Amino acid sequence: MNRPPAIEVKNLSFSYGEVPVLEGIDLTVPEGEFLGIVGPNAGGKSTLLKLLLGLLEPRQGEIRLLGQPPRKARRLMGYVPQYPAFSRDFPVTVEQVVLMGRLGTGRLVGGYGREDRRIAARVMEEAEIAPLAGRRIDRLSGGQLQRVLVARALACEPRILLLDEPTANIDMRVENELFDLLRELNERMTILVVSHDIAFISRYVHRVACLNRTLVCHRTEEIDAEAIRQLYGGEVRIVHHHHH
Repeated sequence: MNRPPAIEVKNLSFSYGEVPVLEGIDLTVPEGEFLGIVGPNAGGKSTLLKLLLGLLEPRQGEIRLLGQPPRKARRLMGYVPQYPAFSRDFPVTVEQVVLMGRLGTGRLVGGYGREDRRIAARVMEEAEIAPLAGRRIDRLSGGQLQRVLVARALACEPRILLLDEPTANIDMRVENELFDLLRELNERMTILVVSHDIAFISRYVHRVACLNRTLVCHRTEEIDAEAIRQLYGGEVRIVHHHHH
């Protein structure tokens, strides 16, 4: 029996009021793929993630995640929001934030159990933040906080991981380290990442979905200046990133 794709979107359209944001989106993501989504500001990238998460309802079209509608598939999905949208003022520790990823996965009475704490410890080790477990999040660097958010998403033991601009406001070295971690995670889960940096993510992802109200997918080797010009408009140059 054939397994359903990780993500299947058919003829998806969405509007905020009278303003169309997405039109006629078709997208199939097989299990185990690492997909990048790029496009200009207001092109619909974050809106598409919210639709996949079941936070918005499409105007038309259908979404299936592992064969299920988004709201039924939520426990199979981990989500890393945009860093600027995350408040750091609440006085909680790294471990407490990571444990939030266990909410909704088991019992609600009596607090977190031994299994919740075991899983939190494991994903903190995987994200290389275990030594920071007792530190308050307002005392973390931007890169450390991003790893905490990834660990929180991993704590629900997802089969699909969605990330919205995970490397905004962090430096190139930390960006490389975070995407190296995502490449390792991709060995056991499907990953979809929204990014503004098409040249950088092309080194990591299998395909790039170019989204500007409508969507076109490219294999990474197909990305060139002409494809980017059609997406963003105007004259563009590809900047190659090098690191040791």
